[in-house]
Amino acid sequence: MLEIKPLQIGELVAKVPVIQGGMGVGISLSNLAGNVAAEGGIGIISTAQIGFRSKEFNKNPMAENLKAIAEEIKKAREIAKGGIIGVNIMVATKDYEEYVKAAVKAGVDLIISGAGLPTILPKLIESSKTKIAPIVSSLKAADIICKLWDRRYKKSPDLVVIEGAKAGGHLGFSLEEIESFNQDEYDMEIEKIIKLVDEYGKKYEKQIPVVVAGGVYTREDLEHYINLGASGVQIASRFVGTYECDADIKYKEAYIKAAKEDVVIVKSPVGMPGRAIHNAFLERLKQGPIKVEGCKNCLSHCDPATIPYCITQALINAAKGDIDNGLIFCGDNVYRVDKMVHVKDIMDEFK
Repeated sequence: MLEIKPLQIGELVAKVPVIQGGMGVGISLSNLAGNVAAEGGIGIISTAQIGFRSKEFNKNPMAENLKAIAEEIKKAREIAKGGIIGVNIMVATKDYEEYVKAAVKAGVDLIISGAGLPTILPKLIESSKTKIAPIVSSLKAADIICKLWDRRYKKSPDLVVIEGAKAGGHLGFSLEEIESFNQDEYDMEIEKIIKLVDEYGKKYEKQIPVVVAGGVYTREDLEHYINLGASGVQIASRFVGTYECDADIKYKEAYIKAAKEDVVIVKSPVGMPGRAIHNAFLERLKQGPIKVEGCKNCLSHCDPATIPYCITQALINAAKGDIDNGLIFCGDNVYRVDKMVHVKDIMDEFK
């Protein structure tokens, strides 16, 4: 069995090289993130509409989201026993800069940012200890962001997350790329990205770890990517089937009951493909658009007048347990989640 080394991001050291992926809306908040961190991994809170539980959310979603970022980070810290807490902030988020600033102000350890290239992220964390990590899905994207940060800010990533086409939620691939995805070919892409990142590490005289996400489920998967040169993995869907996950029990049961054939590729209202569990909500969408009741100002490139449904409302419904009226994002391996376990049970496999 391969010796598993800690994941080191500058002065941050995770005993177990597993990052729990950020899942929104409301799937990975303080309880899940805090418990993963307490077990030696890196717990990630999704900031996507993070304030949705507040009574004032519909009146002022932005204010409630910014308030909730600080509250959830604080609560996660209380659970984490000194472990590493990060946030996932989508570049596509409306008022992205304000979300980053709120997380930095709250003293978060790490910001992982995808759903677009986080071109201005280094500027937003200046004079803080917060580490930053872009999510990339191709060598081209990795090259663009590393070059841009180097040229504009004299900065390199502290960590790079490579997300493959088997991931859950919004995907950085076209529908054609998802359908023709070949893991062996993508492994070669991963090796190229790691080589590129290593070059920037040498330039900045530091180790820049690379973690791989998308379809990661077992210790065997971790060992596979370590053998390719990665320093760890990011796992999301598997953590939904835990007692500590922040989602409603009905959401978790949807994962446990899901069969392989239930996993479908959907088109998000903002045009990106995503992976989800087929349900009554998706069936209803085939009949036509679902009326948008009040805009929550979640995504930059979203026009309430033209979208087929409100993704915020669909994700909130699902997180609260209204499964038939919700969008249930998932990873390709969701069908392997067959029972409820504790976070510790999962993390122990990777120690």
